[in-house]
Amino acid sequence: MKKLLCISLMLLLAACSDSERLSPLDNQQPILAFGDSLTYGYGAPKALSYPEQLSQLLNMEVINAGISGEKSKQGLQRLGALLDKYQPQLLLLCHGGNDVLKKQSLDKMKANLGQMIEMAQNRDIQVVLISVPEASLFLPNIKQYQELAEQYNIPLENNIIKEVLKKPSLHSDAVHPNAQGYRLVAEAIYELLEDNGALK
Repeated sequence: MKKLLCISLMLLLAACSDSERLSPLDNQQPILAFGDSLTYGYGAPKALSYPEQLSQLLNMEVINAGISGEKSKQGLQRLGALLDKYQPQLLLLCHGGNDVLKKQSLDKMKANLGQMIEMAQNRDIQVVLISVPEASLFLPNIKQYQELAEQYNIPLENNIIKEVLKKPSLHSDAVHPNAQGYRLVAEAIYELLEDNGALK
């Protein structure tokens, strides 16, 4: 019985350690950064958006597919064609901010993001999810992002947008980083990719 318990514990620990691992990235294949104004880089020169700065850090092509003002329902309608066009090896999904600001249903947002994740995974494209916080004083985390990460077994960057928006020196207005803020977003995503085995 004791031996069986030890084996079960070892299997559980192994499953936990592998639960959010990514396959190593190939610098010959693009990454698709998909989202709204936070991906587009509103509040900074386009060359200093987080996808552009991440591209420099990785020395890989990171396609900026952000559209300011887009809600998750519109993003869901747009994503499939971009996945087919660019055939990225990785989808960086940072969406839902406008749903939050416009007080749309967070469960509907979750369903839309879930379908986006499935679109990518059905094409054998890896996914990293980047959350936005609630639009209130202390910028609390939105549970739906964590639920999606657990449901689809994907890495989640759950803090960087919130941390940037807590510091006035790092944002251009109440909801958008400035160039320095986007740099920190890019660095946090780089670190997440490194921690999850995506960088050789």
